[in-house]
Amino acid sequence: MNGYMGAPVFYDYANAATSSVNPNQVHAQNVQLVNYFRRYLLQKVISVFKWGLPKNWNRDYFLYVLYCWGRVAVIQTDKFGVIPQGCGLRGYNVFYQPTNAIITNPLLKGIREPEIGTECVLMKLQPDYGTVMDLVNYYAEMMALCSVGVSVNLLNTKLAYVFGAKNKAAAKSFERLYDEVASGKPLVVMDKALQNDDGTSSWETFTQNLGQNYIADRILSDMRKIEAMFDTDIGLPNANTDKRERLITDEVNANNAETYTRCELWLESLKQGCAEVKTMFGVDVSVDWRVDPMEKPEPVDKEVAADEG
Repeated sequence: MNGYMGAPVFYDYANAATSSVNPNQVHAQNVQLVNYFRRYLLQKVISVFKWGLPKNWNRDYFLYVLYCWGRVAVIQTDKFGVIPQGCGLRGYNVFYQPTNAIITNPLLKGIREPEIGTECVLMKLQPDYGTVMDLVNYYAEMMALCSVGVSVNLLNTKLAYVFGAKNKAAAKSFERLYDEVASGKPLVVMDKALQNDDGTSSWETFTQNLGQNYIADRILSDMRKIEAMFDTDIGLPNANTDKRERLITDEVNANNAETYTRCELWLESLKQGCAEVKTMFGVDVSVDWRVDPMEKPEPVDKEVAADEG
């Protein structure tokens, strides 16, 4: 497949190993902050669909494997009955789709390679067998960058001072003085020796135009837009009202349709997997919208509401 530039019909070519590849961009350096938004956004993705699972299935294991790996194999075992398992894939059929799942679990004997469709059911989130983590990571890094920008801007909008120190001892004294003031102490005592010889202050403000430097509100607005874009991508209803105060009904409906289309494809793939599990093993697994995007109530016109109030 090296150098293959035709239609992406091979299952492992189509998804391009999306579980480990992120879109190219400026990456955030604060890894823990990115992890915070990654967990937050991943939980939002998982919340889109409501599942009905057998009692002997661990819900958390099933959902996190399905969304983070993009697929889960349902197999029959002697000890645990019919259970879901994370898996790899191998082989090609006549349509270049995988023929076998590869399952390794220390509580199951050996490495299992059940044939898909006859010995196991492969439930996949997307038609290309891909995960949602590329989508989650992309938006998590953008939101983390915005969050860092807010923190830096809030710090930079404080009054900054420049001190003139005669020696290192005076410089350290000024540093301790500023730390006490910045910590919120109501009373700070200063040695007069820190003043100039004529009794004037030996410091001055570095910048006073704080209003011009304050952009945290604009960054927070951009964060809301980024999250609304993410919600649209994963199928969560949103009116995208941040772009202006008043929307017409057609614009809201257009946004709902955009929200609905992509995740309807996911839902079709998942429902097919549920039906195959029922057919092969007689086990009931169900999935549907938690909140149908097309049934979202229309927003109230703010001007009309004001007149009625």
